[in-house]
Amino acid sequence: MAAGFFAVLDDISVLMDDVLTISKVATKKTSGILGDDLAVNAEKATGFISSRELPILWKISLGSLLNKAIILPITFLLSYFAPQLITYILLAGGGYLAYEGVEKVIHYGQKLLSKNGNSHNSSHEAEDKATLSEEEKVKSAIFVDFILSIEIVIIALSTVTEAPLLNQIIVVSGVALLATIGVYGIVALIVRMDDFGMVLLERDNNVAKTAGKLLIQGLPIVIKSLSVVGTIALLLVSGGIFHHNLDFIHHFFEWAPSMLGDLLSGIIAGLILFPVIGLFGKVKAMLVK
Repeated sequence: MAAGFFAVLDDISVLMDDVLTISKVATKKTSGILGDDLAVNAEKATGFISSRELPILWKISLGSLLNKAIILPITFLLSYFAPQLITYILLAGGGYLAYEGVEKVIHYGQKLLSKNGNSHNSSHEAEDKATLSEEEKVKSAIFVDFILSIEIVIIALSTVTEAPLLNQIIVVSGVALLATIGVYGIVALIVRMDDFGMVLLERDNNVAKTAGKLLIQGLPIVIKSLSVVGTIALLLVSGGIFHHNLDFIHHFFEWAPSMLGDLLSGIIAGLILFPVIGLFGKVKAMLVK
């Protein structure tokens, strides 16, 4: 009885050692996409009214966990029964990210061309517009998280394909969970920078007060920077999917450094898909009416 118990403990110990070893490899492999995931989701989860930031971030975090709960079992099933489909799913997700990135660039350009818009809306209309914008942004953030989560899960899975199924499930699920907790935890710290700054300003310490002022003054700069970094990250992630999964694109950009090739691939794919998806949206709107 005792011997059997210690044998089970020994098996668990071996399992945990194996899991920790391959977890390090999987985390290292996905670290690049996690950085891009942070930039993209930070941009998506910021820009709200201060009192709404954390509640909205909580909504997006729950949506992200639900995404992982949907993606993980489907990915394990596909990797076993139809592994060839995983690449096509990655490419489809990459196409949407490329479209999203190019759409943002075009939107920025349009805003620069038309600096002043109409400012004659009533307070009620402005409130409705803000509410609609909030709902749309949350949905968009969760959808983009879904696509990025697919890539994180698939990349993590690719590092443990030789491991037993139980190890694969533990490692990939752990990386997916770490992605949500880590990314949105850091985003929560970013959006509350000004609160930390206010706390430091109340200290009877010149160094603390200076740090507090820097945090408060730096928040708007960080938020604006996230918008730019998030857009570039979208194009890099999408371009990387095409660049590393389609041989003809990989060969076409052999002359360019890897990151530049990824960026150009994302921009070209987005420019191709932008009018196509735009036309599809118009047709869908006409059919709904």
